[in-house]
Amino acid sequence: MASISVIVPTFNRVETLPRAINSVLDQIYQDIELWIVDDGSTDETESWVQTELLKENLPIPCHYLRSPNKGVSHARNLAISASSSPWVAFLDSDDEWLPNKLQDQMNYVEKHPDAQLVHGEEIWMRNGVRVNPMKKHQKSGGRIFDRCVELCCISPSTVMIHRDVFQAVGTFREDFPVCEDYELWLRICAKYNVGFLQNPIIKKYGGHDDQLSRKYVAMDYYRIKALEPFLNSDDIDSNEKQLVELTINKKCNVLMRGFKRHNNMDHYNEVESIARKATAQL
Repeated sequence: MASISVIVPTFNRVETLPRAINSVLDQIYQDIELWIVDDGSTDETESWVQTELLKENLPIPCHYLRSPNKGVSHARNLAISASSSPWVAFLDSDDEWLPNKLQDQMNYVEKHPDAQLVHGEEIWMRNGVRVNPMKKHQKSGGRIFDRCVELCCISPSTVMIHRDVFQAVGTFREDFPVCEDYELWLRICAKYNVGFLQNPIIKKYGGHDDQLSRKYVAMDYYRIKALEPFLNSDDIDSNEKQLVELTINKKCNVLMRGFKRHNNMDHYNEVESIARKATAQL
């Protein structure tokens, strides 16, 4: 059994998938297996995998799963269930690992045996040009729940997670079409300190038209749904809980104005109910 199961979900990204897969095959650390999960692609993804990739003499075991289009959470969860390695690493099919990525993470867990999740710094590429992230996007390790409240501060393509974590907190929520990673990091960071590598371990590509952040405008709707369970959580302290309450109220007020303006009263009433719960805690 390989030490790490590498999971690459993909949907209609045959143009970038080879770059992502090659970055897995080029890893210095090779005690791995690869799981490509095709989330119902309608482009040439399946043909490329079956007729080009799998016919090569690959240095690692490679598995191809195809499912109906049910979203990235379902794709990741499918491979989590199908695989059995003690460690799981994710790579989005439009990103690229640096060759040292997995080796650096395995070196880290050897020195820090209590670490259950290790992530790292990333190089941001937008429209082919390297860009500098804003200060609020700076990564870190340790107890970072408070940093996870305001924004998603862990990139899925950087993480390596021990399988025991999924047993403890669950996997990705499949009813979240967006912010599914934000929601999972909240659950994990409420229970665990995280390891962090300061040197870049991936190249993260942005600016393309199929990014979910461009498709879903009211992403804060899913963020407050992710935060709501922590209003009554024993996993976070009083300061963290107050931050959750304040963040929910702030985001709910903005969302409610938008839902009212567009006469979306179902979502308005749902968000108003969550806001009342948060206000009652203050």
